[in-house]
Amino acid sequence: METAQFDFTLPKQLIAQKPAEQRDQSRMLVLHRNEGRIEHGKFLDFPKYLKMGDVLVLNNSRVVRARLYGRDRSEREFEILLIEENATNDWWTMMRPAKHAPNGTEIHLKDNLGKPSEVIGTIKETNPEGHRRISFSGTPNVLRMLEQLGHVPLPPYITRDGNTESETDSERYQTVFAAIEGSVAAPTAGLHFTSNMLDQIRSQGITVCFLTLHVGVGTFAPVKSERLSDHRMHKEYFEISDQNVQLIKEAKRDGRRIVAVGTTTVRVLETLAALELRPNASQAHAAKTSAGQTDIFIYPPYQFQIVDGLLTNFHLPRSTLLMLVSAFAAPGKNSGRELILKAYRDAIEKKYRFFSYGDVMLIV
Repeated sequence: METAQFDFTLPKQLIAQKPAEQRDQSRMLVLHRNEGRIEHGKFLDFPKYLKMGDVLVLNNSRVVRARLYGRDRSEREFEILLIEENATNDWWTMMRPAKHAPNGTEIHLKDNLGKPSEVIGTIKETNPEGHRRISFSGTPNVLRMLEQLGHVPLPPYITRDGNTESETDSERYQTVFAAIEGSVAAPTAGLHFTSNMLDQIRSQGITVCFLTLHVGVGTFAPVKSERLSDHRMHKEYFEISDQNVQLIKEAKRDGRRIVAVGTTTVRVLETLAALELRPNASQAHAAKTSAGQTDIFIYPPYQFQIVDGLLTNFHLPRSTLLMLVSAFAAPGKNSGRELILKAYRDAIEKKYRFFSYGDVMLIV
């Protein structure tokens, strides 16, 4: 398939610039994939679509304050997004304006109040994708200083005055169940949940469990190749307890549904399927984890092995996320693309809010 087949036109005013007033107040489009039928409702209705015995799986990765600002010796301003740690104080980054950041450039970082800090980032290398490898000095570990130096890594389509986040962003660009630090972008489908809703879901006889995928450039990097088969995903770290692996295996064996919250959760579960959902062989510890890296790229006509239902936000044109949901709309077929784009046209007509802070879609 070709990347251009996943393009669509979105009115700029439908790109959500702030979250709904309350987390669970978003609208929800429900796509019944086997019938091609669409319903419109509210996210508060989500528990009604779950069945006793279902397993709801969510990504509990916590977003770090991965966006940094600084100046070079000529006082030129730079924005730096940390995307992959190679070693302590050694990071691959995305920079703006990249054309003014050759190897050897020193960036003097500012703290999150805009004041100069002691930390300096030196550009050591540039890869073919234009990412800069930066070595940080002036701190034992820049990762441990992100609360003082960093800003919430809002995506570029969300604009804020003064290149800084609001107080609301600090809370709302994080799920209520975020636990393990490591993401440089939010697993946005989880942003809609409140603790009360999760309690309600559990009270209905539904199992809620968590895994971790640290969202990195692999999730949000654009597809630049003309054909999907030529695109290569970056690897992202994941982990899941062996207890939850066993729980999912038992649910599949019993014919119960696995409902994934977010495309990142789907990618972990389908990666585990490729590994036959085998937990670690050792039984030495009660709380063991299966961990690794995934670069799985899911697009039509992918045949899903684990996931039976998917809750997800509305995604960017030509993105790997749009390709994944298109695959999920018609597993094993190419027709899911048309079904998803039809649903997106319907959402646009009804003025749904798109992208990270936008409304949500349930595919069952």
